[in-house]
Amino acid sequence: MARVSRVYLDWNATTPLRPEAKAAMIAAMEVVGNPSSVHAEGRAAKALREKARGQIAAALGAEGADVVFTSGATEAAGLACAGRGMVCAEVEHDAVRAWCAPDLAVDAAGRVAVVDPGQSAVQLANSETGIVQDLPAGIAVSDLTQAFGKLPIAFNWLGCQMGLVSAHKLGGPKGIGALVLRQGLDVAPQIRGGGQEMGRRAGTENLIGIAGFGAAAEAAMRDLANGVWDEVAEVRNILDSALSALGFNTISVGNDVTRLPNTLCLIAPGWKGETQVMAMDLAGFAISAGSACSSGKVKASRVLQAMGHDAVRAGQAIRLSLGPGVTREEVLRFAEVWGRDYARLLARVA
Repeated sequence: MARVSRVYLDWNATTPLRPEAKAAMIAAMEVVGNPSSVHAEGRAAKALREKARGQIAAALGAEGADVVFTSGATEAAGLACAGRGMVCAEVEHDAVRAWCAPDLAVDAAGRVAVVDPGQSAVQLANSETGIVQDLPAGIAVSDLTQAFGKLPIAFNWLGCQMGLVSAHKLGGPKGIGALVLRQGLDVAPQIRGGGQEMGRRAGTENLIGIAGFGAAAEAAMRDLANGVWDEVAEVRNILDSALSALGFNTISVGNDVTRLPNTLCLIAPGWKGETQVMAMDLAGFAISAGSACSSGKVKASRVLQAMGHDAVRAGQAIRLSLGPGVTREEVLRFAEVWGRDYARLLARVA
């Protein structure tokens, strides 16, 4: 049997490691010292950590803000939200929703209505639909994870007090993220012990991951400036058009509002999302039925239900998320294979 040529269309779940990040991580493996030590080896490690902190702040437009390294955006969400009595909407990622009451309303276009910005957490872009929010000034916490590296954003101009980011969403390693704090703000540490990360997150820092994060953030900003994500958007739009041209009664979620340049959420009536994922996996395409943190659980998307889709329709959605290097030919091949399988399914149930 001929080997299936794989096409990766799940970039919102995680991205391939950038060569710049890999090189930075290999170099960091040779650094012996602990960043908290005062001797020469410790100072060298500290310099590497601070270089990465500066790279991330510059890429995020957060000069002067505090970048606190964590194990990922999930830990950063807890650090930002714990004990604050905050509210959010049902469209938020589980990492944020776990700490907030989901009391904010969502309209059919996926837009969140904020009542009290200072007590609210609102994501900048949704991982399942790609829908981008207009953040009100003074928003307490914003999950910037999916937008960072894909959209031209600047933390210092967004008006939010705290932001969450994760390295593996922009070509960095898994297991490293950060909480970005507007200058002058503070949070109570959730992991206590030593005085690392300005007393906000104890424990010896993951220097290898931090170095990879910094290099990835710097490279991601070069890509953004060079129009790489504009090219991704063109390929995504080709895919969207190709799927629409198949003539099925599908729903392309969010295509009438601002969304991430790489994301397409599609509802296919009569075809369960998890079944689509399995069929396409066998055909050589990696896609998902929602957020990677919840797609292993067979249940309808609460994001789509919050937007007014019933549980049946919400369970018939897939997410296609592209990245640099995904070609026009690959997405057209996906549309052909997906359309063939969908037509066969509909013929069987007719």
